[in-house]
Amino acid sequence: MKLKSSYLLAPFVGLAMAGCAKAPDTTTPNVVLIFIDDLGYGDLGTYGATGYETPNLDQLATRGLRFTHFYAAQAVCSASRAGLLTGCYPNRIGITGALGPNAKHGISNEELTIAEMLKTKGYATGIVGKWHLGHHKQFLPLQHGFDEYLGLPYSNDMWPVDFDGTPVTKDSKKPWKANYPPLPLIDGNEVIDTIKTLDDQSRLTTLYTERAVQFIENHKNEPFFLYLPHSMVHVPLGVSDKFRGKSKQGMFGDVMMEVDWSVGEIIKTLDRLKLSKKTLVIFTADNGPWLNFGNHAGNTGGLREGKGTSFEGGQREPCIMVWPGVIPAGKMTSQLSSTIDILPTLAEITGCSLPAHKIDGVSILPIMKGDLKAEPRKEFYFYYHRNSLEGVRKGTWKLVLPHDYRSYEGVLPGNDGWPGAYGKGHTELALYDLRRDPGEEYDVQALYPEKVAELMKVVEKAREDLGDDLTGNPGKNRREPGRLK
Repeated sequence: MKLKSSYLLAPFVGLAMAGCAKAPDTTTPNVVLIFIDDLGYGDLGTYGATGYETPNLDQLATRGLRFTHFYAAQAVCSASRAGLLTGCYPNRIGITGALGPNAKHGISNEELTIAEMLKTKGYATGIVGKWHLGHHKQFLPLQHGFDEYLGLPYSNDMWPVDFDGTPVTKDSKKPWKANYPPLPLIDGNEVIDTIKTLDDQSRLTTLYTERAVQFIENHKNEPFFLYLPHSMVHVPLGVSDKFRGKSKQGMFGDVMMEVDWSVGEIIKTLDRLKLSKKTLVIFTADNGPWLNFGNHAGNTGGLREGKGTSFEGGQREPCIMVWPGVIPAGKMTSQLSSTIDILPTLAEITGCSLPAHKIDGVSILPIMKGDLKAEPRKEFYFYYHRNSLEGVRKGTWKLVLPHDYRSYEGVLPGNDGWPGAYGKGHTELALYDLRRDPGEEYDVQALYPEKVAELMKVVEKAREDLGDDLTGNPGKNRREPGRLK
């Protein structure tokens, strides 16, 4: 891949409008949303990481609010991103799993994204990084509220070559599938280059960071929304020469150090342009670590299972929010919250209208402002696969429903970029008190039958509204995704 300097310096769509709007006030803060791929709950220094340092993220936490019970919308790429951008459980809007290059559907034009919402208040909107909500033109970011886009349309493992560039054949035992094209690098709506080797991937974090910094500089005089969904730390891992070999954790630690550097570059840019007090920064991730990749996977911080499961290790994520003068510095909250709450929270901050259709998020602005006893979100649903309700949470209690799942327990992971096998797991009905048992090890339903009954009411409400494949309930309020025209 030849990353021409013109790609980094080319003006974004709408640059001519920069400087026309008034400087934002507290009702129109700039919003920077940084979204990491396959990040574990224990992968930041301030959440317990070892073997490498994340000083910029640790410093970010001292400047704002750190969440300890914050959930991704679902434990897999596309579904999680759909929930983040629309404020809906992804199964409500027909987005499940991880959309690949063969997918013929994506996010519907009927859904309202954060970008579309903020544009009604005059925001410039840009995305730099992984999209993964449909790769055909009608599904790409510019058709869903973003003015500017540079990045990959799906995950960075969806390509047909081995690490050394050797094509993978259909009978190969290598982990990459043979029916995927090279990764397209898209600027706006056009493919400007392809990514064919790991060396190409090693440049992505820096490429995204430089473009994100440019976006901020171009729109410093108007309110802006910057969405920065990094491709890392999804396998195959790629890291620049700046950080290769720098950590005690090998390749994964090196990549995390570069992600931390990227966050630092964003924060330094905001500080340099005197935008920090006008900017809400949110850092979180799409799902937990892909544990069968062993030393190339992240750390759940002791939570159960990982990516692709509705146990805590699959969906509970680090989250840090900073907005000087509004969010108190150096605080921590254990209140229940989720990525689906970001859209309605931004709506309350900016005075935007919520969509006419039903969404699932709630505003968590009271928590962000320092009311750490506020409980805007009282319940959360854990869906997976197409529409399987696998658990619910209310307060500190989580009721796990009977279901089969792929498991990382009882099998050896792979190493150095190669995956290990999955195990097969099954759970019967189980009640966990996450206050005392975050690892979901001790089923206490026999001790608290009244809690089981209370949470079963939440289960029935979810099944009536959204349905449940496990019990054959179609649900009343699900919507279709967009279909390829």
